[in-house]
Amino acid sequence: MNLAAIVLAAGSSTRFGSNKLSAMLEGAPLVHHAIRAARAAPVGNVIVVARDGLDIGDWPGEPEVRRIAIESEALSVSLKVGVATAQGVDGAFVFLGDMPRVPHEVADQLAAMLGDNYAALPRCNGRTGHPVLLSARSFADVATLSGDSGAGGLLKARDDITYLDCDDPGVLLDVDRPEDLEEI
Repeated sequence: MNLAAIVLAAGSSTRFGSNKLSAMLEGAPLVHHAIRAARAAPVGNVIVVARDGLDIGDWPGEPEVRRIAIESEALSVSLKVGVATAQGVDGAFVFLGDMPRVPHEVADQLAAMLGDNYAALPRCNGRTGHPVLLSARSFADVATLSGDSGAGGLLKARDDITYLDCDDPGVLLDVDRPEDLEEI
């Protein structure tokens, strides 16, 4: 299966009060943790959709990490740009730049589960998390999204989604405020 990873990193960080994706966590910018998780996935390339000014650093080696700059902070725009860039693949993982604790093994498990499903998602304590693995057949629906929402509405309306139940809360933990960095 030919898969890509998309890291969404174009948000405005309004609740954080400054550029949270550049905030340091364990010696690295927050976004680097998401990129590492995306690179650990079974993918051929990683697409980081970022706003202008976000330095994602250099990522030599494989899989290739490519930055796509956008001006919009709307989640739907970031996701649409990422999916459009990933065309030609069987599916794409969606990682969020503010989720530094996603366990690396989850992506392999989701890829093994996708099959003919529309998407595969991790679930912890009954709540769905990330990364989300979207099948290529979802891409046309993603292209219709608008506003500041992702694919959640599309996924809730379907019965051909498969779930990976896991015990690791890293699939749920995101950083919204500076104090979140201390709690994760």
